[in-house]
Amino acid sequence: MLIDTHCHLDFPEFAPDRDAVIQRASESGVTRLITIGTNLETSRAAVALAETHPNIYATVGIHPCEVAETPDDACDTLEELAKHPKVVALGECGLDYHHLPSRQKSAFTNAAQSTGGVAPGTEESLIADADLKNRQAIFFQEQLDLAVRLNLNVVIHQRDSWQDTLATLKPYASRLRGVFHCFSGTQDQVRELLQLGHAVSFTGIVTFKNARDLHECVRQVPAGSFFVETDCPYLSPEPHRGQRCEPAHTRLVAEKIASLRGLPLAEIARETTAAAEKFFRFPAIA
Repeated sequence: MLIDTHCHLDFPEFAPDRDAVIQRASESGVTRLITIGTNLETSRAAVALAETHPNIYATVGIHPCEVAETPDDACDTLEELAKHPKVVALGECGLDYHHLPSRQKSAFTNAAQSTGGVAPGTEESLIADADLKNRQAIFFQEQLDLAVRLNLNVVIHQRDSWQDTLATLKPYASRLRGVFHCFSGTQDQVRELLQLGHAVSFTGIVTFKNARDLHECVRQVPAGSFFVETDCPYLSPEPHRGQRCEPAHTRLVAEKIASLRGLPLAEIARETTAAAEKFFRFPAIA
């Protein structure tokens, strides 16, 4: 038995054949799925899917790349959604600095900055960066506070924001745990997270031949501290790279992890399922 701990089943890529996708997952031994909220609309959709499928659970949250279009009082709505018995975590939430306004720069701007100058027009984009970072930080902290109030753990999205993400999480270390989903960092980063009580989850990236640093992380990370996921419809593992990903591919992720760790697939399935059950605390559904 495997658990896809992070998928986006409500996304339009699955509209034509969603039921078949869910069935294929079950046939591949992926017996439980967690569909992830990224804004109010997708959070509602995640809860609706969980209500109508006994093997699907949900999270509700505001993704950092969604904060610009999200109303200021969105966490009030999240709080009501999160009270549903099949909601098993808050998120995905966090910080993402990959697409800041200042990164959409011309070659001239990049050249000016590389020599220590400030290119014309850069000031506005830097102000926009600060505004967006601040809004991301507000929503991240509000969701962490909500998770503490509701006794839920959190699904963390982190991209190009490592130090700020950890600094935000540290005051919550004794009150909640986070899983850094789609982890592709270093062994030092894994150790830092584990010292704070957090976990990581791995996607189809582990099957990529050039992911050598990640392969070493997978070999070394302690059992019980990591899960498996697809992040579908994104990040299809080999041999499906470039195609739509789906929850059935969780098995390919687990098979690669088993190979890297020199263990049977059944052992990885047992370890990751037990770790996910402890983290997400799935309710008993009649």
